[in-house]
Amino acid sequence: MMEKQNTVFPAGFLFGGALAANQCEGAVREDGKGYSTADALTSGVFGTPQIPPEGFYLIETAVDFYHRYKEDIALLAEMRIKVLRLSIAWSRIFPNGDEAEPNEKGLEFYDNVIGELEKYGIEPLITLSHYEMPLHLATEYGGWADRRLIGFFERYARTVFERYKGRVKYWLTFNEINMMLHAPFNGGGIQGNPNEVDKRVLYQAIHHQFVASALVTKLAHETDPEYKVGCMIAGSPIYPLTCAPEDVLEAMRKDRESLFFGDVHARGKYPGYMKHFFEENDIRIEYGPEDEEILKNTVDFISISYYMSYCATADEEKNIQSRGNIMSAVKNPYLESSDWGWQIDPKGLRYILNQLYDRYQLPIFIVENGLGAKDVLVEDGHGSFTVEDDYRIDYAKKHLREAAEAIRDGVEVLGYTSWGIIDLVSNTSNQMSKRYGFIYVDRNDDGSGSLARYRKKSFWWYKNVIETNGECI
Repeated sequence: MMEKQNTVFPAGFLFGGALAANQCEGAVREDGKGYSTADALTSGVFGTPQIPPEGFYLIETAVDFYHRYKEDIALLAEMRIKVLRLSIAWSRIFPNGDEAEPNEKGLEFYDNVIGELEKYGIEPLITLSHYEMPLHLATEYGGWADRRLIGFFERYARTVFERYKGRVKYWLTFNEINMMLHAPFNGGGIQGNPNEVDKRVLYQAIHHQFVASALVTKLAHETDPEYKVGCMIAGSPIYPLTCAPEDVLEAMRKDRESLFFGDVHARGKYPGYMKHFFEENDIRIEYGPEDEEILKNTVDFISISYYMSYCATADEEKNIQSRGNIMSAVKNPYLESSDWGWQIDPKGLRYILNQLYDRYQLPIFIVENGLGAKDVLVEDGHGSFTVEDDYRIDYAKKHLREAAEAIRDGVEVLGYTSWGIIDLVSNTSNQMSKRYGFIYVDRNDDGSGSLARYRKKSFWWYKNVIETNGECI
């Protein structure tokens, strides 16, 4: 009998962490920055946008990465991370989004952040649009429903591509682009209840994002042949609730809601099943004269967030909904859930990695995975504080083991960036108490706290994972 291999990841595997500008930076009006759509969601993704933002809201300061990035990056370097996924706040570079010239102060900030990463040999992985488009583009143009945003986004991308040529290798265009379907304002600056927004408007906006993504992918490759551009989708595999054929077909239909976004990015055209969907729903996408050709500029890799799987059923009586990471679907009776009701399914990560690799034969980057939990700060016995977060270690260990199994299956996995490697403000709930990090930030939901950083037990565990290239798991 063949002895099972250990869980060593390939040489060069990029272990790291992930952050988003709007959830960690703060300084929302400092050095010329404009408001973003994230600023308007003062009570979280599913709240009513507050335009303009008023009163207290957590991301106004967030965890103050804007002023503490040197301290934070030093901690990440101590953990030995190889890559940091971060986003550039579009509204820090073009405060309103439609200016002719960029804000130099914003560019200087990211000059300094990238410089600090270079100092420690940490690879940046940059998202161009991570739920933080300039608010002005939402209020004055109606968000991505307006085709003019393609040109604004291209100008922004060109600016940062040229600025950071030779210093950045990996880029993502839109964070969780498929979430436009579930949170239109968060994903595309489109106001209105997600269940009430006209599907024709929604899919036209998605089309504009597809064209913009393809255009900047082409632009990236022209700017620097070393640039690697990926799409980013919220990866949530859908299982049929039962083996009834109706449930299997419903699972296929729900799965395609997300796969559609990968199909266009990786194959450069709309799949037949979406054309069928458009016909059934009287949706007619307005194409520009060169759109079909532009879409052929496909991505170099696929990236995913992975938090949970879902089930699907055609039986409305069994259609008990579970919300997680913006999406809603049916709860799986065989899985446990987190403090926030997100079902925990490590094997689902192996499943979706294989599913996507079978479909596209492109490298895959796991750019978000983590456990949001209520942490308790305790004395560490050495005059400081820590969190005994064995539950987070267990979560990450089980998911990394399944990623390793997918690699043995033949899937080319580039790396794994744990979300959010430093505690930050939750996107869905706008809370600090929903903590993901290996580093604790002393800030509470009411805004109180010193903002001091403390290494959790998971900090040391992840450091060992990286130093052993996964062998210790």
